[in-house]
Amino acid sequence: MEWRRRWYANFVNLSTPLGLLIAAAGRARLRPGPRGLILAEGYRWRFPDAVAFTVGNVVLTGSDFDRLRVVLPEVLAHEERHSTQWARWVGLPFLPAYGAALAWSWLRTGDRAAYNRFEQEAGLVAGGYRPADG
Repeated sequence: MEWRRRWYANFVNLSTPLGLLIAAAGRARLRPGPRGLILAEGYRWRFPDAVAFTVGNVVLTGSDFDRLRVVLPEVLAHEERHSTQWARWVGLPFLPAYGAALAWSWLRTGDRAAYNRFEQEAGLVAGGYRPADG
């Protein structure tokens, strides 16, 4: 999906406004990112337990992305794929779908990502996850 269409879709489906609200509630600092992403750094909440997560076009982290890319060079590409998933699932329906995929993975392996189809599509290793077979 071309990034401008994704940007528009995630704004209209309200996932990006939700991401901006979450960033504000978590007192994150915003800056523009590549291809229409909005980087929210210094997010202070402990939920969800992830190095980064995406809501619409907003990518949130408790760290900052310059430091995070040293450890996970492909993390923004991984999170950008999640942004596209938000657009394809027309916003908020993505949440229960992702939750079901997370639960399925947890039940099968005890790991929230290994068999989570959304994390697999975004690239497990790029997101800092271990593949199911490794």
